[in-house]
Amino acid sequence: MAALGRALRALKAGALRAGARGRSAGPPGAVVLPRAPLGADPHEEEPMMVAQRKNPDYHGFSAEPDADVINMRAVFFAGISVAIVLGTVFLHYLPDYGLRQWARREAEMRIRERESRGLPLLDPNYYDPARLALPPPE
Repeated sequence: MAALGRALRALKAGALRAGARGRSAGPPGAVVLPRAPLGADPHEEEPMMVAQRKNPDYHGFSAEPDADVINMRAVFFAGISVAIVLGTVFLHYLPDYGLRQWARREAEMRIRERESRGLPLLDPNYYDPARLALPPPE
């Protein structure tokens, strides 16, 4: 904190030695505003339509300002409304990718079947060892 105070004092002293360099020539706090051309009312604003014809908003769809706005709105409508809404509906109604729902239903059916027979849910021998053709022990 002390170093910051010394740095500020050094800057202030350097500014005092510099004299008027870097300062305005007028009294402190005086600000000079640019003058309006003769005959022009500084408080008069041009109508919005005239200002937009002079400096139209350019969206990059057409060189004509009216066609540019229409094309921009059409692209945003298609991009947001159609692509996002219809794309979401399309993805929602896609068929069961990876057969996840089918696998779940099949597993539930097999669990109910094994519970009704009184068998364990998981059997250590996935295949019946008596039906497997194993190689000779040699």
